[in-house]
Amino acid sequence: MTTQEVAMTRSSRLPKLFCFPHAGAGTSVFGGWPALLAGSALPVPVLLPGRDGRRREPRVTTARGLFADLLRHHGPPPEEPYVLYGHSLGGLIAYSVARALERAGRRGPELVVVGACPPPDSRTPLLDACELPDDRLLDVLETFGAVEPGTPRGGIWQRTALGVIRDDLRLARELRRAADAPLTTPLLTIAGTDDPLAGPLVMDGWRAWADGVHGRRTVVGDHHFVRGRALPELLGRLCKDVRRLSHADATP
Repeated sequence: MTTQEVAMTRSSRLPKLFCFPHAGAGTSVFGGWPALLAGSALPVPVLLPGRDGRRREPRVTTARGLFADLLRHHGPPPEEPYVLYGHSLGGLIAYSVARALERAGRRGPELVVVGACPPPDSRTPLLDACELPDDRLLDVLETFGAVEPGTPRGGIWQRTALGVIRDDLRLARELRRAADAPLTTPLLTIAGTDDPLAGPLVMDGWRAWADGVHGRRTVVGDHHFVRGRALPELLGRLCKDVRRLSHADATP
């Protein structure tokens, strides 16, 4: 067996980490994760339609459309252990996917990790901001740190990216309305210390949405702590635990 074949065999045993990005984002936010997660997990960034290489495809704004798209592009859930991570909007997607699998009696993830995302029953100023005019929508996004400082107004960015964010907020609104019960799947929430939208106190509200194991973590950063090293390093440690526990369960 060649060195490359050995490496591929080892990597195939690692748990998959499905990564759902925040509103308006593609998968580039997870671009550095393969190196940071080497030896602990295989990151699988999930690209939703309407951005990057799928920018010509219609965007999804309903739970049914979301699940159909995920099934078409990623197939049924893996048979081996896997983990879901979602950031901001992605956190609602991760919860919704896990909950749909529970309702269907399908194999779910070993762990759902939600970062920088208010719980489904929280009242957030972004809930109905998707229907505001462009300038007012940008005001709300900037006030709550949902877009990075210095984001330009007008021009090509506003004509392209803002439309994606608007439809992603519509999707988030529908997923919140569809949230029906706590997860029995273990749930971990992660908050940024300086996140004005989903700080530690707001993230504590997820406890009501966990019917099983529930944990909380805090990392240094604002709403965009997904771009730092602390988050993938933490997820790497969690995935190592998932792998170790799954091996222990498989031992006769």
